[in-house]
Amino acid sequence: MGWLDEQVALVTGGGSGIGEATCHHLAEGGHRVAVLDRDPESAGRVAKAVGHDGGQASPVVADVTDRAAVDAAFAEVRRTFGPIEILVTSAGVCRFAAFEDITVDDWQRTLDVNLTGTFHCCQAAIPDMTAAGWGRIVMISSSSAQRGAGRAPHYAAAKGGVVALAKSLALAYAPHGITVNNIPPSGIETPMQHEAQADGHLPPNDVMAKAIPLGHLGTPSDIAAAVTFLASDDAGFITGQTFGVNGGQVL
Repeated sequence: MGWLDEQVALVTGGGSGIGEATCHHLAEGGHRVAVLDRDPESAGRVAKAVGHDGGQASPVVADVTDRAAVDAAFAEVRRTFGPIEILVTSAGVCRFAAFEDITVDDWQRTLDVNLTGTFHCCQAAIPDMTAAGWGRIVMISSSSAQRGAGRAPHYAAAKGGVVALAKSLALAYAPHGITVNNIPPSGIETPMQHEAQADGHLPPNDVMAKAIPLGHLGTPSDIAAAVTFLASDDAGFITGQTFGVNGGQVL
């Protein structure tokens, strides 16, 4: 992978699932990784595991919906590792409900975590990147933004906003050497998926796999590998793109 040198990467939602896998992949590439999660135990566990594997990682605790907490967390990362050059926004929440049953609070919380949280983190990171004249932002959106979600329209709407935000920031910050892309996962086996299956909102893995042309579900590592590529110098001419990693489920 083509790196200028080891960078400082911050991964939100780094305490589990896609975020956790991304922390490991970036650390394997030599990056110093800030594992940001609202759960201190999860952030600490992942950072410790990265260190055990020979990487550099530090846990950072913040709820991405809390702007003051986000700013404080980013300042802590700068003190620990230096300016932030790679940002991966993986923190998210998905709640299932028919449209008529969505409460105002559920609607707002879903947007706050998935979309406004992404806004907070991007706005906190951009000054470091513009000062360096180089930066990579990879947002984790969702295939529901591409095809809709009848049982989770608030989640689809929030993730659709993430797609639009990525394209907008790509246009705004290309002159500063910053690329911004988003990955809309589909058919990826994660703790969030397992929780939805346990609650009866999603079918078992074998049923889900039948809808995927490759015939099997993906793993968080599949997404993390794509994130790592988009964060590299090899992807320097890719920006504003929706980079599908879904086994052919969404074309």
